[in-house]
Amino acid sequence: MNAIISNTGYCCTCDNYVTFSSHNEWLRDHYICENCRSIPRERALFYCIEKFYPNWAELAIHESSPANRGASFKLKNNCKNYQATQFFPHLPLGWCDSNGWKNENLENQTFPDESFDLVITQDVMEHVFDPAKAFGEIARTLKSGGAHIFTVPLVNKNQPSQTCAVQSGGETLYLKEPEYHGNPISEQGSLVVTNWGYDICDFIFKNSGLYTFMVYTHDVSLGIEAEYIEVLISRKI
Repeated sequence: MNAIISNTGYCCTCDNYVTFSSHNEWLRDHYICENCRSIPRERALFYCIEKFYPNWAELAIHESSPANRGASFKLKNNCKNYQATQFFPHLPLGWCDSNGWKNENLENQTFPDESFDLVITQDVMEHVFDPAKAFGEIARTLKSGGAHIFTVPLVNKNQPSQTCAVQSGGETLYLKEPEYHGNPISEQGSLVVTNWGYDICDFIFKNSGLYTFMVYTHDVSLGIEAEYIEVLISRKI
């Protein structure tokens, strides 16, 4: 099968000149770096990290729900003050596993105030049941001048964000047909709770006081070409 797209360029996640290619029209998950297997949103994320925080390797960074490749590997391998977290509901908050992960719920974190310079999430915030609380907790754990740098599919674009599921009395109530995204620690995947639109910036400010702007990058020479490729940067002033 011929590739839908194939080109050479520079990969921000593995710092190499590589070939990017996809055999699937859905570039967001299939336009890969043939060296590190990163996908476009990871490369867009790291392009923004290096553009706005070129000293990132010296900073204290919290990444929630890291992937098993690409941007997460680069952060882990190069940042001496990098803390990865996953959420395991059946384990105590703050518990650490042998891989160095801490068990943390974004909505109720155990980290002290102003612990981190950067918080990184990659396609996580659409799966959080109480995003208002999660954004507030992220703001609490950021140092002054710090930022939450993240990707999230803004599928609703100019339409209002839509809640797809809620929790009530320990049960999940579905407000539309359930949709799941891949999850490296769960075969079931992660339920989509919110279809975000561009109004996410107002939502974040209302619930955390963080000022958010979006960066849209379109550059095939960097392997950044896909659907829903915005990177959001929420700053703590």
